[in-house]
Amino acid sequence: MIAPTDRPRASPGAPRFLPLGDTGLVVEFGDDEISDAANAAVLALRAAIETHPPAGLRETVPTYRSLLVVYDPLVTPVRDLRAAVRDRLAASDPARLSEGRLLEIPTAYGGAYGPDLAGVAAETGLTESQVVAAHAGAVYRVYMIGFTPGFPYMGTLPPAIRVPRLASPRTRVPVRSVAMAGQQTGVYPTDSPGGWRLIGRTPLRIYDPQRANPFLLDAGDRVRYVPISSAEYERRAPADGEAAAPPPVPPRADFLVEDGGVLTTVQDFGRPGYRRFGMPQAGAMDPLALRIANLLLGNPPGAPALEFALPGPRLVALRAITIAIGGADLGPMRNGRPLRPWLATPLAAGDVLSFAAPRGGRWAYLAIPGGVDVPAVLGSRATYVRGGLGGYGGRRLRRGDRLAAAERAAATRLALLGSAPPAGTEADVRVVLGPQDDYFTPDAVRALLTEAYRPGHDVDRVGYRLDGPRLAHRARSELLSDGLLPGAIQVPADGRPIVIMPDGPTAGGYPKIGAVLAPDLRLVAQASRTTPVRFRAVPWDEARRAAQDEAAALASLRFEPAGSEP
Repeated sequence: MIAPTDRPRASPGAPRFLPLGDTGLVVEFGDDEISDAANAAVLALRAAIETHPPAGLRETVPTYRSLLVVYDPLVTPVRDLRAAVRDRLAASDPARLSEGRLLEIPTAYGGAYGPDLAGVAAETGLTESQVVAAHAGAVYRVYMIGFTPGFPYMGTLPPAIRVPRLASPRTRVPVRSVAMAGQQTGVYPTDSPGGWRLIGRTPLRIYDPQRANPFLLDAGDRVRYVPISSAEYERRAPADGEAAAPPPVPPRADFLVEDGGVLTTVQDFGRPGYRRFGMPQAGAMDPLALRIANLLLGNPPGAPALEFALPGPRLVALRAITIAIGGADLGPMRNGRPLRPWLATPLAAGDVLSFAAPRGGRWAYLAIPGGVDVPAVLGSRATYVRGGLGGYGGRRLRRGDRLAAAERAAATRLALLGSAPPAGTEADVRVVLGPQDDYFTPDAVRALLTEAYRPGHDVDRVGYRLDGPRLAHRARSELLSDGLLPGAIQVPADGRPIVIMPDGPTAGGYPKIGAVLAPDLRLVAQASRTTPVRFRAVPWDEARRAAQDEAAALASLRFEPAGSEP
């Protein structure tokens, strides 16, 4: 067993270098408190890294007091990345940071737009007008973007109007609501749950997936709220839902959706590079299965395919077409008869593709020639439902949708030789402990690494809450929000670990006891409620082997011809 990290406390000038799985390096400044000095150090390091990117850099994610550096372990080992980041750190200087853009956010305060304004006034002993004057009289720093795409964490509020968040969060906060809690203020970019106090609403879209740049704000910007009347708000406000992307209408269609199933979406390998704006990568829950299904048709490995769980979709072929099914065995059938997975299979016009019962795993993939023909958004065709973008109009499939293949015919027709990748079997999962393993008791770390866990009822593309021994915190069960990646194991106050999945948030405020290595995350994703998941710690410096082993396993796959096109 690897001992929890023993981390001394440090000033903003002496950061800690902490692991987040095999693809993340966390550079943490200062103490667990909102600090302009720590945030300036984060932004200065980000600027230095972006000016001279180290080998293997994928992206950086600034938060209140830490910078998450996401890298490719096949390109650079973490020891080399650490050395490169230390070099950039020596060259970074918060004093040379520009002041940042100053943006004004028009806000209609109170009434139906700000239902909590009266309560804030009562708690602070001020009038509503005094609260508005204090809130609008300050200039706020955008410390970070997270929670949902485009959500800005800004501060700091004048002390006179600071109030705690709601004791019971709302299940739905209206889009464009202006809110505050503690030292912070922000704007909700989408309809979402939330526990901050709602004091107004803005007609500005701070997140709009239909814009070339969907994100209005970035870390380091400055914001001033400008009061406007309710009449001006109504004149300027867009209609709710107006920003939703229309579904694509293909000039020709290859499939008709008779039933979209519970969660059928278009997925590829996702859209990296936007985590700093609160946009998760999305993409396939089982990238290996997607890659192999595409290879069977001669598609590029990351060509967009349909991803689905049970109950799966029911699709009618509108012309003769070749398909390939991989991933979980969900009982595929053609016209009511069993269909073999991991094989390029011809369908005739009128054939009905459906799925009967699971025999192993959770997530299956349907590849078609050239991939599913949908528009690219921010460089990817992956669906991110919560952000309303990508795939088929940013949503799951439903009855009446029509799908087209990017190519008329498959480039090849192959069958996979040998065993298929495991799905739904006992999962032996490698983890790197940290970055907050020292928030947990030794018994909690021991339990994580010796006991079996199983996915509970709360599992989706955002995260898997696991059933098993509860993991006790030493003291605190929350911290300032910092960067997240798929595979991170968050543990809230109830002690039940949550494994972050591709649609999971880009930042979070629960301690992370460890993170699953990227090649092993598919094993957790494919685990059913009866599948034991066992975690095994590996050293951070040795985690690169996982990426190398995965590359070698892909190179060793063998295929044979599946026959001629009908």
